[in-house]
Amino acid sequence: MMRSQSPFALTPWVRGLIVANAVVYLLTITVFTGPWFADAFAFGPTRVVTHWWTFVTYMFLHQGFLHLAFNMLMLFFFGRAVEERMGGSAFGLYYFVCGLGGAIFSFVVSLFTPVAPFVGASGAVFGVSLAFVYYWPDAPVYVFPLPMPIKAKWLVIFFATLSLFSAITGARDGIAHLAHLGGFLFGFIYLKGEERVGRGASKAITRRRVPRPKARARTREVSQAQGERSYRHRRREEHDEVDRLLDKISRSGIESLTPEERRLLDDASRKLRDP
Repeated sequence: MMRSQSPFALTPWVRGLIVANAVVYLLTITVFTGPWFADAFAFGPTRVVTHWWTFVTYMFLHQGFLHLAFNMLMLFFFGRAVEERMGGSAFGLYYFVCGLGGAIFSFVVSLFTPVAPFVGASGAVFGVSLAFVYYWPDAPVYVFPLPMPIKAKWLVIFFATLSLFSAITGARDGIAHLAHLGGFLFGFIYLKGEERVGRGASKAITRRRVPRPKARARTREVSQAQGERSYRHRRREEHDEVDRLLDKISRSGIESLTPEERRLLDDASRKLRDP
């Protein structure tokens, strides 16, 4: 459910990540200006044993202002809706899973071919863009200087294809294309796993709640009556669940909903729009 108070409203995790990345960048150009700082906190696949912390720290370093601006703009445009959809804690976990995925994927590739050290939040941010497309594939996105919006899925497919092509050809442009691909890959695995867990939980709840017919040999009239009662029972439960979720939102805000509760509320909203 994409509901922000204004086009420029920031959700808590997106705001915190943008501020953290901006502060680290300011420190690198004012206080920690020597190459030692980047050397200590950039991710290098050949030194993961001695610099294990770089699996996380590399996400907060950037090569320059344009590098930082591009990643933070993507996080700004895609991250707010995704955080509202997932919830704050789940979004934070997902962000770091994608960032770790970028480093892990690069490390695995380095076992077969050399991979230079790299920095940047791109792996995590590209994972966030994938989540946006996963939930809203046809959402319009305006890209300067194109005169018309394009669907979000085509934009993210373009980024993924470009990263894959650059990684295969070994482009020496200073961009961590392998980290992009790792963010996409781990983000996809996370989202599909979450979907499977949610589907299994929904089926288990349905099996517990929906009564099964006690006898097979019934007249058509009795079967129809039972079907109508079962349908009314399910509808009543759905209404009760929606009322409970709305009460929870009014008390604690939409961030208090779990991902499963958000899916239930989205499904109920869709049924009301398309009866």
